[in-house]
Amino acid sequence: DPDMPFVPSIPEDQFILIEEGDPTIIPCRTSDPDAQVTLVNSLDKAIYAFYDSKQGFIGNFPAGSYTCKTMVKGVEFKSDEFLIYILRATSQLPVEIEALKTVYKTGETIVVTCVVFDNEVVNLQWNYPGKVKEKGLIKLDDIKVPSQKLVYTLTIPEASVKDTGDYECTARHATKEVKENKKVVITVHDKGFVHLEPQFSPLEAVNLHEVKNFVVDVQ
Repeated sequence: DPDMPFVPSIPEDQFILIEEGDPTIIPCRTSDPDAQVTLVNSLDKAIYAFYDSKQGFIGNFPAGSYTCKTMVKGVEFKSDEFLIYILRATSQLPVEIEALKTVYKTGETIVVTCVVFDNEVVNLQWNYPGKVKEKGLIKLDDIKVPSQKLVYTLTIPEASVKDTGDYECTARHATKEVKENKKVVITVHDKGFVHLEPQFSPLEAVNLHEVKNFVVDVQ
């Protein structure tokens, strides 16, 4: 089709997500299999790569914007713009879970964090006693400096005894069949249960070099 030398692309094809170091395809396909096609970047500089008219340009490309060009009877045509995004990812999923403390009293706020290292895109799910009632606020912080980490924070306000149990986060790799899960056990008590009775005064005096015992009854 001389009026449509580039096969129209759908929006999903114009945004290309790849992992660091992986080859990809810039899918500017032509209606004429013998068309001469040039790939250019956002600076209009030609990029040399293998071209297949049924697939597009194949190779390792830096992140950025790319367009394909071809000539038909002396008239230049341009393809749609293709945007490549490069994601940092590893074959493993290093995950850590951390709780500020594991024993709470009723009314306190439970905070648990799950950290995924060296991966920019993962699917993470929480499982915890209050999930069915949607009792919990989840926040994500994407930290890139000094190293890549995704910090997922689960907050349970006004904890009750029913919030006692396993708190588990499961991270799944966005492109690979890899998953990792971590768990911490949280206990919520109805009230405090430690009672202290010091058997000495707020202010005590001792002689130099004297050994003195301070006794506290803990119930």
